[in-house]
Amino acid sequence: MNKAKVHIAAFVSMFFWGLSYIWSKIVFEFYTPLTTVFFRLIISFVTLFIIIALAKKWEKIRKEDWWLFLVSAFFNPFLYFAFESYGLQRVSASVSAFIIATIPVFTPFIAYKIFSEKVSTLNIVGLILSFIGILFIIFNTDLSLHSSPIGVGFLFLAVFAAVIYVVFLKKLSMKYSAFTIIAWQNLIGAVYFLPFFIYFDASEITGIEPSTTAIFSLISLGVFASSFAYALFTFVIKNIGISKGNFYTNLIPVFATIAAYFILSERFTTVNIIGMVVIIFGVTLSEIETKKRKKINL
Repeated sequence: MNKAKVHIAAFVSMFFWGLSYIWSKIVFEFYTPLTTVFFRLIISFVTLFIIIALAKKWEKIRKEDWWLFLVSAFFNPFLYFAFESYGLQRVSASVSAFIIATIPVFTPFIAYKIFSEKVSTLNIVGLILSFIGILFIIFNTDLSLHSSPIGVGFLFLAVFAAVIYVVFLKKLSMKYSAFTIIAWQNLIGAVYFLPFFIYFDASEITGIEPSTTAIFSLISLGVFASSFAYALFTFVIKNIGISKGNFYTNLIPVFATIAAYFILSERFTTVNIIGMVVIIFGVTLSEIETKKRKKINL
């Protein structure tokens, strides 16, 4: 296998995930987070099922595993996307990306609780550094809040939902491919969102005339961020392993920050930038230790 293709695939998938924060911000100018996530999931599961059909990779779900799909989809995409989107609506794209990037830092602690996996000193240091970095990016130099505390709270709820989701993903990944898992979880997630969408937003969207950019951004969220990015990342971890592949996830907030600067005109103080660097360092420390343990086989 040409390693250059693998690394290009990794960069492209991280680029799509980084841009997802920008695309969401653009769509939020017209649609609520609830409507955005609902249509994002529909576009994604349709895209994934088409890919599975064309590749003839259908996998039958065992009856005894349906509860895993139902519960895992409740945490991600349902709770995760709900909290992330409502947090992103109130917090800048770059800050949101850096907070979400702390998911690998918290994961070892839930793994310790559920699977009795060891929590190392590096994990603890990584957690502390990441927390310090977050304080740097949500506060200004005069200690006034740079970001909405409610928005930050929503984003941390998204982080915890994602961490709990890993427990179920670990079980499912031993039996099914990433495409099968993601496609069914996105479909189930859309079903979870459906009654809320009908009750809160369905009657209002007919009067909304989104811009061409917003429509493109919504389609991009479903096709590129929630479908192709996962496909590319699956290709990456298949060839270089999830331990090395996970290091690329540090690029997500970097791409998000650069795109937010040029597309959304977001600006940062020196303190905010220092906080971003500290978060990346903290996440990297945690992943160095995680690399030594058995990884989830997607």
